[in-house]
Amino acid sequence: MSGIVRITLRRPEKRNALDRETVLRIREELGAAARNPEARVVILAAEGKDFCSGADLSELQRIRDSSILENFDDARLLGDLFLEMRRHPLPIVAAVRGRALAGGCGLATAADLIFASDTARFGYPEVNIGFVPAMVMAILRRNVSEKRAFELLATGKVIDAAEALRAGLVNEVHADSELDAAADAFAARMAARPASAVLLTKRLLYHMDSMGFEAAIHSGAQINSIARMTEDCRKGIDGFLKKE
Repeated sequence: MSGIVRITLRRPEKRNALDRETVLRIREELGAAARNPEARVVILAAEGKDFCSGADLSELQRIRDSSILENFDDARLLGDLFLEMRRHPLPIVAAVRGRALAGGCGLATAADLIFASDTARFGYPEVNIGFVPAMVMAILRRNVSEKRAFELLATGKVIDAAEALRAGLVNEVHADSELDAAADAFAARMAARPASAVLLTKRLLYHMDSMGFEAAIHSGAQINSIARMTEDCRKGIDGFLKKE
C-alpha cells in the first residue's frame, strides 16, 4: 500500500521474543523508513499468534550471567529502540494480537497508536521474577494514570484488550480476523494527511512531556509558525478558501 511501511516480527516459534538481532533489525528498518521520502506511516506487526512475549529465554540466561556493565549495554540497546520510535518522523501503529508482555508490551506501547485484536493480552510480569520493568515504565506512565500504572507494574497483572482499551492503553479493538484490515485502513487515512503536519504534531506532542505550561505554549507557537510556512499548509489553505 502506498506510503505504508510494514515492519514484522518473524519469530513465531519463539512467540516473537526479543533478542539482540531482532531489536537491531527493527531499529534498522525504522531507520530505512525514516529515510524513505515516500513513506508516511509505519505498521509494526508480528507473525503467529503472539505479538511479542518479551525477552528470549537465552537472553534471560545471558542477563543472569552478565556483569553490570554488560547488562547496562544490553538494556540501552532496547532503550534506544524505544527512544527512536518516539523520535521517529512517521506515526507508528502497532497491530497487536495475542500476548504483548514485558518488553513486548513496551514495544507495543512505544508505538504512537495501538490497534489490538480481541485476543490481545497486555502485561508487565517482570515483578514475578524479581525484575523491575524499568524502561517500559517510562512509556506506560505516559499512557495511563499513575495508579493504573502502579497496579500493572507492581502486580504483574495481565489484562485483556477490552480492559486495555478502557485504561487508555490501546486505541481500538477489533475481531482477530479484522485487525490487519482495520490497521491498514487507518494507516491509509493517516498516509493521506499532509506529511509535514503529522511530523510536526508528533514532534511537538512528545517534546511537551518535560515542559511547564508556559514553555509548552511558547514551543507550540514556534511550531505553529513553522507549519504555516510549509507547502502542505499553503496548499491546504488554498483548497479551503476555494471551497468557501
